[in-house]
Amino acid sequence: MKKYSKEDILLRARELAGMISETEEVDFFKRAEAKLNENEKVRLTINEIKQLQKQAVNFQHYGKTEALRKTEAKIDALQEELDNLPIIQQFKDSQGDVNDLLQLVATTISKKVTDEIIISTDGNLLSGETGSQVKSSKGTCH
Repeated sequence: MKKYSKEDILLRARELAGMISETEEVDFFKRAEAKLNENEKVRLTINEIKQLQKQAVNFQHYGKTEALRKTEAKIDALQEELDNLPIIQQFKDSQGDVNDLLQLVATTISKKVTDEIIISTDGNLLSGETGSQVKSSKGTCH
């Protein structure tokens, strides 16, 4: 059985990352982000939210609770307006797809490593016990 170094694994991880960055999900995400960044309404609304957030910090600092409440309400309304734009939903969906792909890869690697440990220790894949756990449970009286 071949032994791999941490460097070998990191090299393969970089290769895998390169592969992932060339998937349809990532390509769609990049296009959605570009559309988002080019959208004038989105850009203006985000800038307005940023300005209002700065005002809110000042109002909070100076204890102007009514002005703070009104400013936060404006921020919430603008945020909701942004969230309801199809381009934003498309971006969020593409972000979710990329995250799902990354989670799938991480879960697959984790499961495979666990299975390999169980197999290499003569464990029981069905119960998820390593060989030492199986031996330990057989020697225990119930």
